[in-house]
Amino acid sequence: MEWSERIGRRIRLRDLHIVLAVAEAGSMAKAAQRLAISHPVVSKTISDLEQTLKVKLFDRTAQGVELTNYGQALLKCGINVFDEMRQGLKQIEFLSDPASGELAIGCPEIMNAGMVPAISERFLQQHPRVQLRVVHADVALAQFGPLRERKVELLIGRLPDPFLEEDLVFEPLIQEPFVAVAGANSQWARRRRIALVDLMEQSWVLPPYDSAPGGIISGIFVASGLKAPRPAVATLSIQLTTTLIATGKFVGILPNSVAQFSSRRVGLKILPVEIPITHYAVALLTLKTRTPGPLAKLFIEHARAVAKSLSA
Repeated sequence: MEWSERIGRRIRLRDLHIVLAVAEAGSMAKAAQRLAISHPVVSKTISDLEQTLKVKLFDRTAQGVELTNYGQALLKCGINVFDEMRQGLKQIEFLSDPASGELAIGCPEIMNAGMVPAISERFLQQHPRVQLRVVHADVALAQFGPLRERKVELLIGRLPDPFLEEDLVFEPLIQEPFVAVAGANSQWARRRRIALVDLMEQSWVLPPYDSAPGGIISGIFVASGLKAPRPAVATLSIQLTTTLIATGKFVGILPNSVAQFSSRRVGLKILPVEIPITHYAVALLTLKTRTPGPLAKLFIEHARAVAKSLSA
């Protein structure tokens, strides 16, 4: 208690708030404008903090200010303090009204064409007054910033291999296969037996082969004893991919969940093509030092249920 009282006398939440604002704005004048307080108040707060801590928090430059190593340490502390406050308030809000609140998650575009809509639908059916905020973050490309900066509570997407992030925890959801797809009204949709080689002269929509998903798909052709075809359209946009394939004039290869859910939404047909076993590992990621909030835990439960249904 004595130590807590000493901290309270030395640093207040308002001081940390001002430090965060100055660090984000890169200027005390801009921070003062954002906080709707005077420039001298901001300057005096920073100066008083530096005298209290006996270290320099910001270097003054012609362009504004930059955090020192000491300032970086205090900034990290401040982010954690305010995040814990937010988590605590969310917990109180949930206890007082379990049906409301806000949950922020991060995922790549391909998950928005596959599992995330299915998970969201289940989740919001039971909690219709919760606001779900979805932030773009490509987990496969190690875009973990939104999670580390506590802008989202969890990430969902393809797990990088190898996974080397010591501050993050991952929970495997599903190891799903790839499948060949065509438009529901295409000539291939009525065929009962198709070999991958039969599709080689078709117009393909595939990710660029020098990308992570493109490399995996290139390996599927090689494992089938075939040379990877030159795609008519090379794109990482899953929306463009599914839209073009749905016209019936193109074919492609997609993760099973994306193909299944897109078949209902845009009119795709999973073709009876034997694809060499190549798994697409989807996982949930959370911060090791941050306990997921009650809404995040509920979302995770629904994610497990959807993954289980796909596996079945």
